[in-house]
Amino acid sequence: MITADRILHRLRSRGRGYVFTPKDCLDLGTRASIDQALSRLVKSGDVRRLGRGVYDYPRRNPLIGAVRPTPQRVAQAIARQTRSLVQVDGAQAANVLGLSTQVPARPTFLTDGPTRRVQIGNTAIVLKHASPRRLIAPGTRAGTVVQALRFMGRDGLPATTTQLNAKLTTDDRRELARHLSDVPGWMRPVVSDLAK
Repeated sequence: MITADRILHRLRSRGRGYVFTPKDCLDLGTRASIDQALSRLVKSGDVRRLGRGVYDYPRRNPLIGAVRPTPQRVAQAIARQTRSLVQVDGAQAANVLGLSTQVPARPTFLTDGPTRRVQIGNTAIVLKHASPRRLIAPGTRAGTVVQALRFMGRDGLPATTTQLNAKLTTDDRRELARHLSDVPGWMRPVVSDLAK
């Protein structure tokens, strides 16, 4: 029971909506004790099992009850588990930044880890292995911008640049400037303008 208390204490410090895997708790006990504690916490309703090996400390809405975590949080938890980087894929990046109204049917993320498909309820989240040159500034808003630009392609650049200029913070621009040499040549002039 002590392990369950420790896990619950950690989850409370991370806050509601935290998505995790048992590996995030291995410093609190043995793997067997962690699995037992998580089983107890799921039965008590403190923790929710989202899918195989993926849990969350659910956020609650007074009207609808427990709220599902975002695919981004699930992907980040899996990336921590596999010690890999993760970055939102192009179509989703364009949607997140408001450049496209298209909502991808299946949330897809690029990773330097193994390709993996995780079923969370009725949603399949895909982590697709990508080469390091495709993972530019992973996990940052600047990385999301690069993925969106790649998705929009050369033809969509003029309109995209105008929309993005209004949304970027000073930190986003600095991060883009740091990764200017990493982006494909066709994208470099646009990223250079956005970084100013």
